[in-house]
Amino acid sequence: MSRHLDFDPVLDLAITNGLVDEQQAQELLDENKRSGKPVRRLLLDSEFVTENDLLGMMAAYQGCEVVDLTQLTIPQTVIKCIPASVARMYNVIPIRTGIGAVTLATSTIIDPHAMDEIMFVLTKDVSFVMAREGDIHDRVTEFYGDDSATVAELLNSLEGEISRDPALAIGEEVDDKGIAEAAGSAPIIKFVHLVLYNAVMARASDIHFEPFEKEFRIRYRVDGALYEMAPPPRRLATPIISRVKVMSGLNIAERRMPQDGRIAITVAGRHIDLRVSCLPTRFGESVVLRVLDQSVVSLNLDTLGMPEDVLNDLFIDIEKPNGIIIATGPTGCGKTTTLYSCLRRINTIDQKLLTAEEPVEYDIDGIVQVPINPLTGNTFPLALRAFLRQDPDVMMIGEIRDLETAKIAIEASLTGHLVFSTLHTNDAAGAITRLIDMEVEPYLIASTLEAVLGQRLLRTICLNCKTAYEPDDETLRSLNLTRPDVGSRPFYYGRGCQTCNSTGYKGRKGIYEYLRVSNDIRELINEKKPTLFLREKARAMGMRTMREDGIRNVLDGYTTVDEIRLYT
Repeated sequence: MSRHLDFDPVLDLAITNGLVDEQQAQELLDENKRSGKPVRRLLLDSEFVTENDLLGMMAAYQGCEVVDLTQLTIPQTVIKCIPASVARMYNVIPIRTGIGAVTLATSTIIDPHAMDEIMFVLTKDVSFVMAREGDIHDRVTEFYGDDSATVAELLNSLEGEISRDPALAIGEEVDDKGIAEAAGSAPIIKFVHLVLYNAVMARASDIHFEPFEKEFRIRYRVDGALYEMAPPPRRLATPIISRVKVMSGLNIAERRMPQDGRIAITVAGRHIDLRVSCLPTRFGESVVLRVLDQSVVSLNLDTLGMPEDVLNDLFIDIEKPNGIIIATGPTGCGKTTTLYSCLRRINTIDQKLLTAEEPVEYDIDGIVQVPINPLTGNTFPLALRAFLRQDPDVMMIGEIRDLETAKIAIEASLTGHLVFSTLHTNDAAGAITRLIDMEVEPYLIASTLEAVLGQRLLRTICLNCKTAYEPDDETLRSLNLTRPDVGSRPFYYGRGCQTCNSTGYKGRKGIYEYLRVSNDIRELINEKKPTLFLREKARAMGMRTMREDGIRNVLDGYTTVDEIRLYT
């Protein structure tokens, strides 16, 4: 337990105070991993403790008092003593100030690293008091307005601080010491934190830092589409990117080779992992952060939105003792999430599960996860050969990329292991052709492959501005539908509103096709039949294609015709 509790001091505190025992604590951790809900919220929802009692324990642990924010009148001079970005990022409210000091109300246990950052950014001594989580949230919203205002405010203040802070007055040619000083300056730290905060609040899956000759772009990918935020000055590209590299433990002096790293942060009370990729370009380093927020990702097969028939078939196949199951689709379509969900369902005490991933995206209790790193010599083939000596029951390979990896996966399947993996192909049938193109013998594919799950993610219509309309004949023809097929059901689109950032879409939903490898399909594989033959045989045997599943989602009012045309 201690390994986990190091990362969750609230649960550690609950055990110390006798609120939960070790078994209950483990159950709470399992639920936290499954649902993404914070342990604190699970403790309160399960009625192990009241919020007032929990605040009292946290206050005693941190040696501070508990205050009632609803009974406090906080002067404007105190409110203005911290930037909105700090209040939002760390979920704190100033309640009083002194000479070179400020007292902040928080609802969580502040870790020493965060405390040091707050003190550095504010250039003040900082002390804390405890307050209710809902009261903190209400006061942050009341005092510091909406999120959009903070970006403009901080960019304006950055311009002023550039002229006052010598560390930021760097040119194109600067030594590593100067870059490090700029990356560690208070304005840069505040700005990077605000970028991360806004990305998490917007449910972004990726953050792009892109230096060009005359501009520096920062873009978020939300629901599969990229949106640009107000750009900072071009000269700040190097210190901002260097700050991200410092946070991820990368070498800021190395700007000629690609680098990969990770950042673990807490944003507004949520634990977030960021996967960092740095790529040298002509005008500086391009950095992309993959946002891994388990609170918005469900690792539960029942909640992925699969059609019931697909889900039932998948349940049957993942319980098989051996064979290969492949998830296929483009990058970012949710393949890894689907496979994680499969592993979680069969992750029992009597099963040994191993994964080889580049990199490991989510930590799952009870599963041995191995990060692949070709730079250190730990490649997929090397790790998989070692896996076979680790007595596994189930293995997951992040991706089948070459013949050697495919052969080891087949060998594992033939020797009594269940193997999960991914491929990048347009549809389920294409995965079989792709394996043949890798020069895998067809008879080996036919004897080991159990199923292929093809999937895509389509944007769903914003519920706040969802509008019905009657489709015209041309639209129906493009979907191979007739008036009787549609009946009286309307189609929908999003008009665009503040809730969806005027896009008409909010959130995403999967569409799926599930190809089970029957004896008839095995015969076609042995005959090296092309993808079209495999697809048509699977359809004749009951497979619904992704396009057909997408049309079902249009008829059910989840997505638009444009999304179907774009992604299927």
